[in-house]
Amino acid sequence: MDFMLERLENKVEFFQAYDLPTLEKQIAAQIDNNKAMLLDVYSVTHQVIFDPRAEKMLYSAVVHFKAK
Repeated sequence: MDFMLERLENKVEFFQAYDLPTLEKQIAAQIDNNKAMLLDVYSVTHQVIFDPRAEKMLYSAVVHFKAK
């Protein structure tokens, strides 16, 4: 059995929430987790739409992490 360690160079994660503070908490927690893997935030893209089923605004974000 071979054991290989490979470094993660890029990682893209998606987040969504019905309010901005919750979305920010999710992203901040994942930033801290990814720092342990030596990944920094490269870019953040966000969007907001109206969810007619929940009758609320739905906030989403895509965060691209890259190796230091």
